[in-house]
Amino acid sequence: MNDIKRRLTLAALTASSLGLLFQLAVRTSPAQPNDAALVAKAKLIHEHVITLDTHNDIEPSNFTPDCNYTMRLTTQVNIPKMVEGGMDVSFMIAYVGQGPLTPEGYDNAYRQVVAKFDAVHRLTEKIAPDSIGLALTPADVLALQKKHLRIAVIGVENGYPIGTDIKRVQEFYDRGGRYMSLAHNGNSQLADSNTGETQGYLYNNGLSPLGRQVIAEMNRVGMMVDLSHPSKGANMEAMRLSKAPVIASHSGVRALADVSRNMDDEQLLALKKNGGVIQIVGFASYVKTDSKERLDALAKLRDEFGLQAAGGRGGRGGREGGGGRGRAGADGDSPRPCPVETPGAPAQARGGRGGGRGRGNPALDALPPDKRAEYDKQLAEIDAKFPPAARANVKDFVNHIDYAVKLIGIDHVGISSDFDGGGGIDGWNSAAEAFNITLELVRRGYTEDQIGKLWSGNLLRVWGEVQKIAKTSH
Repeated sequence: MNDIKRRLTLAALTASSLGLLFQLAVRTSPAQPNDAALVAKAKLIHEHVITLDTHNDIEPSNFTPDCNYTMRLTTQVNIPKMVEGGMDVSFMIAYVGQGPLTPEGYDNAYRQVVAKFDAVHRLTEKIAPDSIGLALTPADVLALQKKHLRIAVIGVENGYPIGTDIKRVQEFYDRGGRYMSLAHNGNSQLADSNTGETQGYLYNNGLSPLGRQVIAEMNRVGMMVDLSHPSKGANMEAMRLSKAPVIASHSGVRALADVSRNMDDEQLLALKKNGGVIQIVGFASYVKTDSKERLDALAKLRDEFGLQAAGGRGGRGGREGGGGRGRAGADGDSPRPCPVETPGAPAQARGGRGGGRGRGNPALDALPPDKRAEYDKQLAEIDAKFPPAARANVKDFVNHIDYAVKLIGIDHVGISSDFDGGGGIDGWNSAAEAFNITLELVRRGYTEDQIGKLWSGNLLRVWGEVQKIAKTSH
């Protein structure tokens, strides 16, 4: 009788609900025993594959003769931590936050982005050329890896510094930039942002005319188009327009964590059709979100007190810190001590880096004492009724990989961290802990070939195809 009931129940399930059950099973099934043989197998695989992280933010003040990545800094990425974790390749990011769409705004953004390009060149050419080299092609990655060097590649986050001068696409490529996103948090002159879902769009959830020209120019020069941060509409349009495969350099799966920065199934399937790759990001709040009840209660509380959820991130600031991501006013920052890590100090669990991304809402800070006390009281009640989710861990992160692989195939999925830009999860809080990702992949039955694709093979393939298409267009 019980068997008949089970069959009837299964027959009534829709295909989509079966898919959901599969995902739940993946997330809740016990891992294989963490025995010595499994760890040894994972260590061999980790040594054999090229490990590549497509998104690590930087701060130029950590790229000087007296303070730099040859030291074990408090940054989540530096050469000692890369060596310790067996991390081979770091895409170091020339990021500028969104500012006013004015000549002055563009000039300020340009100065900031050039400082970050120069910082990476300084590290690889003057400070530590015997330890780390700059790769401009996938072949460079392979050559530098054979020399047992760590490898830097440059990515550009936010096309804002281009201003209205399309020739800067070629300039940024010549400076070493090998991918670029057209927006960050806040609509740019090129594309609408994911934050438009709550804050409104400039281009009807799409690209601007200049943004469309920039896509064509990136295809021409051989620069990968990055879909992380622009709006869904802008991303769908970019994939339709691009003659080359695209990437999402640091995004998660929206079906598992419903935030505007993640990609839904429609975008993922379009990415597969395009031939591109999503680099699943180890950013805790993109991997695991609070319950809908908690989010709704927090939204109601903010509305009651006239507060806004900044940055499209469920109430956090536009970026979750500032130590590596170049604050908008970075030009005037006063000197600070070199952030050398204290020996024996615990690894930092960096939900933010204290320069803007994780700060409180200014409107909240401005509330009168009586209203602030009432706000805090109601927040405590929400915390008690709908507790915040536990911080995401490596298993939660690999759930995103599993989902994407099942939906679009192993050839279209990769790995990223967003370290020093708010990234980090329990078990992978710095480059020193990269092995834990490989270990969990081995636990779940991924082969060495598959793990090699996830860590670097898929991204290197797309990068090579982008360059090949650029050559044929000349």
